[in-house]
Amino acid sequence: MIGKLKGVVDSYGEDFVILDVGGVGYQVFCSQRTLQALPPPGEAAALSIETYVREDAIRLYGFASELEREWFRLLQTVQGVGAKVALGVLGLFKPGDLATAIALQDKAALARASGVGKKVAERIVAELRDKAPAWSSADPNVVRLQDEIIERRAPLPIADAVSALIHLGYQQVQASAAIASASRAAGEGASAEQLIRLGLKELAR
Repeated sequence: MIGKLKGVVDSYGEDFVILDVGGVGYQVFCSQRTLQALPPPGEAAALSIETYVREDAIRLYGFASELEREWFRLLQTVQGVGAKVALGVLGLFKPGDLATAIALQDKAALARASGVGKKVAERIVAELRDKAPAWSSADPNVVRLQDEIIERRAPLPIADAVSALIHLGYQQVQASAAIASASRAAGEGASAEQLIRLGLKELAR
């Protein structure tokens, strides 16, 4: 099983690179983000490899890091996500940004990835949200507030303040982050009006 390849870039296709390793050209499928980060033909490159062996073919998938490869594997544990869709997601998100989007349950952002619609985005969040926070840069307070709002457990002033910012045109993730910060600054007992004012100041920075 091939786990890593080091060689010279021979050429590029729409979704793959040909990597020349000791005179043998390996076709390696990659996300658009990984392809764009690779050097021009004739220069050295190294990729972590995931090898898929099927009855009719052997396919190699390449990644800029081990973490990206782990996310490729993890995404495919979700129903409806195969290798092509997983590469589409990784083409849009860096591993850390993907973890943050899942931790914050930002389904709208996930749905923008190639091959991911609303239903698949919902499944990714539902099935991976417990695994994502450890790899994300998201503020744990924001993650917790997102959970409380979605599950209708947030205190009424906080829920009302987030709702008000959403109605002003902000995304739920932005609104939740701003109100989480406002709530820390204002302390317990703050009214929705106070939180909205502080949240708007936070968003204006």
